[in-house]
Amino acid sequence: MTDDPEIKTFFADFPRYTEEDRTLISAAYRYASERGQPATRSSGERWITHPLRVARIIAGLGLDAEAVACALLHGLSSPESGDAFNKELETVFSPTIARLVDGTSRISGLKMRNKTIQQAEAIRKMFFAMVDDLRIILVRLADRLDKMRTLKAYPEDERKRIAQETVDIWAPLANRLGIAPIKVELEDLGLKYTNREVYDQIKNLVAAKKNERSEFLIRAETELVQAAARAGINISVKSRAKHFWSIYQKMKKRNKAADELFDLLAMRVICPTPNDCYAVLGLVHSIWKPLDGRFKDYIAMPKSNGYQSLHTTVMSIEGMPLEIQIRTPDMHQIAESGVASHWLYKKGTSKESVSAETIPVVNRLRELAKSGFTGEDFLVQIKADLLGDSIFVFTPRGDIIELPSGSTPIDFAYTIHSAVGEKIVGAKANGAIIPLSQALKNTQVVEIITHPQARPTINQYHSVRTAKARQKIRSWLQEHDPGVVFEKKEVSETDKQGETQRQAVHHKGLLSLHGAPETVPQFDSAVLKIRVGDTTNFLIKFANCCSPKPPSPIIGYVSRGRGIIIHRTDCTNLGKIPEISNRSIPVEWELPPDEKKPAKSGKK
Repeated sequence: MTDDPEIKTFFADFPRYTEEDRTLISAAYRYASERGQPATRSSGERWITHPLRVARIIAGLGLDAEAVACALLHGLSSPESGDAFNKELETVFSPTIARLVDGTSRISGLKMRNKTIQQAEAIRKMFFAMVDDLRIILVRLADRLDKMRTLKAYPEDERKRIAQETVDIWAPLANRLGIAPIKVELEDLGLKYTNREVYDQIKNLVAAKKNERSEFLIRAETELVQAAARAGINISVKSRAKHFWSIYQKMKKRNKAADELFDLLAMRVICPTPNDCYAVLGLVHSIWKPLDGRFKDYIAMPKSNGYQSLHTTVMSIEGMPLEIQIRTPDMHQIAESGVASHWLYKKGTSKESVSAETIPVVNRLRELAKSGFTGEDFLVQIKADLLGDSIFVFTPRGDIIELPSGSTPIDFAYTIHSAVGEKIVGAKANGAIIPLSQALKNTQVVEIITHPQARPTINQYHSVRTAKARQKIRSWLQEHDPGVVFEKKEVSETDKQGETQRQAVHHKGLLSLHGAPETVPQFDSAVLKIRVGDTTNFLIKFANCCSPKPPSPIIGYVSRGRGIIIHRTDCTNLGKIPEISNRSIPVEWELPPDEKKPAKSGKK
């Protein structure tokens, strides 16, 4: 069996595995081949073919030999297998392999009459399993991808159900875990089987414009590469058309047909260092006009899965919008593998060094798994809290908090600490009082006002977005107000106005008793903006060590997770900052037009 040409081809395609790794993988392949029943599937292919394809996906993500072995063995286990099978795997392989294989089976093992509840409870079990070991969910994602690639073999009604489930849960989950290639392919295949007419329309449009697109992208690539060379920066550029699902989402958002859309092109730029990324961003904006509101800085403010990149959309001379991503090679590796990058093979790195505790998205998963929600409530919550878009807001001290889009100040308060959430009575965003039920906006500086006599309310429960806030408020109300009804009722306009007035009166009274809260400092990022090249909407924080104020010369340091830190160029702490040479960028003050033109930043 070890001479099987398929396993020999596998090792030829993935030569990085050690002899010890090969022994484990070969043993798993042999065991799965012998135990898989029936030996041949209804499609005519060998039973082992599907597990081997899943194993290849796992190896392609850079995961270790244990994960590959789990991929080969995952189809043998089921909830009915029991402890006997797990004990056998422990004996033949190891307790770790047995745990991984058992985890993959537990995810899909529930059988319920209500499909929605079945789905929700299965996902809940999956979250518990993946918090224990992320490789479990990565194997399940690979399994789902292979199923989608071969979905044509399934009955039509089954195809649509599986595809819809993929679009609703699996593709967003791959996105949250940062595994872009799997996310993109799951979305496109999901569209193919849920809305074939639109899929074919987009496919034909992209194919028809292929030559036109190629000529334009070649010209754009050449222009940018030449500009970077003149600036002394060596870059690599890769261009593509947007994937089908992305185009479909634009069609729905703008209510347009595919042939009415023009911004279908994307370009990825790889730069040597983080500060080179910002320099290239400046070059991009000098060549083409940037579109307002289409810039995002994920280098200074990485996503919870570790993703880093600069995103901008520009209008080319030809009048065609062009989306551009700018990142370093290391950032690109993480963008392609997401959380899987924590298992990428590195000489001298032990398996024990891989810790899920270091991955922010895993902590979100843990909170959600322990939230106490069940059934459809849980399904609604995961779609809102985990699988939706995110925003980034600041604390008054400059720390950055990631929240689901639509989160309120109450969500923010509970994210800081449960005790803060329980005592919240008011909130300020960028120095202005806002209602507690108002959705926060990206990059706002949020200040929470508390009072010792405050307590959670049912209205707060219905206005929050995060699982943590909902669970904490629900638990508090169940303990202190057992008669409370959690089903949401329609609120009349009169009731809304009355609640707003009560909040205003209550807040005014608190201020008169305890004094007004601290105001946002004059020279805060909420008041002043910093310009990098021609772009201003960066996430920034002013350094406490040197307290920069206009018109003093300044320089920016691209931090890891705290935005761009602004220092005076004469700050004595600059020389003590790690990687300062690679992570410093030129910046300028952005003041109102009537202000005196400030001094430019220092050069690195």
